[in-house]
Formats: sequence, structure tokens, C-alpha cells
Amino acid sequence: MAYEIPVTQARAELAELINRVVYGGERVVLTRHGKPLVALMSSADLQRLDAIEAEAEEQVISTVSAMRPTSSAPGERRRFGIAAEHRGPDAGDRRPGRE
Repeated sequence: MAYEIPVTQARAELAELINRVVYGGERVVLTRHGKPLVALMSSADLQRLDAIEAEAEEQVISTVSAMRPTSSAPGERRRFGIAAEHRGPDAGDRRPGRE
């Protein structure tokens, strides 16, 4: 659990808070009006967090890379999962009421 302290009080005790984080292994959460605003953590904790985020990002990339495109019917073009067909400029608008 993290030690919570208001920002106004943290300004006066910044050096002590840094020591608590670095040497005591604590996490300190600065609050404003009782709501968490920012957190102080050790550089080792930050490195672990970065490693977790990098691993999660790598899992997403490998999952997306493993997906195979779906085959479409002959002559049909697909983009973003929506069937699309290119019509030349002479084709005109063929929607009902658009002649």
C-alpha cells in the first residue's frame, strides 16, 4: 500500500519523501482534495513497469501478426472488413432515387 500525502504538504517534505521511496522502498501518492494526483516510485519500480508494458505491447504485436486475412469472394474487394467495389467515374450514383 502507498503512503498518501497532500501536494501542499509534500512540497515541504519532498526530500524526506524521496528518501522514503529510495531507501524505504515505499511508494508515495500525492493527493489533491483527497484524490490521487501523482505517484513517486523508485527507478527500479519504473523499470519493472516499463518491462511489463513492453511485454504487453509485444503480445499485442504478435497476436496481430498471427492473424490471417480472411479470403473474399472472387472479384470482391475488402477494406476494413467492409465490402467495397470501385466504380469508374462514368458509373454514376446507382442508389434508388439518384438517377
